Amino acid sequence: MATAVKETSTALEVEQGFNIPDPTEIDRLEGKVSDIEWKLRCDLAATYRLCAVYGWTDLVFTHISVRLPDEDGEERFLINPYGVMFDEMTASSLVKIGLDGNPKQETPYFVNAAGFTIHSAVHSAREDAGCVIHVHTPYGVAVSVQKDGLRRYTQFSMQVYDDLAYHDYEGIALDLDERERLIADIGDKNLLMLRNHGTLTIGENCPIAFLRMYLLENSCKTQILAQSIGGAEHLHEESEDMAHRVFQQASPAFTKGLGDNLIWPGLLRKLNRTNPGFDY
Repeated sequence: MATAVKETSTALEVEQGFNIPDPTEIDRLEGKVSDIEWKLRCDLAATYRLCAVYGWTDLVFTHISVRLPDEDGEERFLINPYGVMFDEMTASSLVKIGLDGNPKQETPYFVNAAGFTIHSAVHSAREDAGCVIHVHTPYGVAVSVQKDGLRRYTQFSMQVYDDLAYHDYEGIALDLDERERLIADIGDKNLLMLRNHGTLTIGENCPIAFLRMYLLENSCKTQILAQSIGGAEHLHEESEDMAHRVFQQASPAFTKGLGDNLIWPGLLRKLNRTNPGFDY
């Protein structure tokens, strides 16, 4: 059985110790779950592997989740088994849990407590949060520590500037009380800068959340590269009016059925060429 997250503790109860099975050696779940769940599992496993392709991993210490259709009125989501690397993630190894932190399937894996805190917060508050991606990239963290946050230096940043919120650092996200403040800070935005910590994006599905993270990550990377020549006096920053204009121009890319269909098939072809097996 998977291990539930204890709401009264800052640690996980691990019934079977830290024996992390090879994800290719566990039972395949195709045909044992609904067709909708299997499709979501495959998309989420692909998202993990694509994050590895683009270098957005922190060993096993970040997380991506997908909301599942409610069953008997209960909200559930899929998240990574703690200890499985992003580049080896499979559809069958993903763990199904409820908003109470309890597992909703038989699994040999357990779940990162901080991952549960962050992702349960967003899924509980946002009906449109089909997928939530949270990463700790060097460039994203480097921008998160800057007092002025993300600047309007590039087209990358202006495509997401109006949709970005900030959340102050409270330590490793093990305190379930933080969920209320995180929800309040993100509001109706789809991108979040977690100060001194990392970045987070929301999408109606995996492709849209991935596209938002791609743009946010490149916004942070180009900002750090631009700042490497010196202070702000050496850089040209566009106006807020220009940022608003670019955001509106780019907004169709985040529309379900448009942006996701534009980028996702090619990304899956790339993944099948370079790292097949996510759909096991």
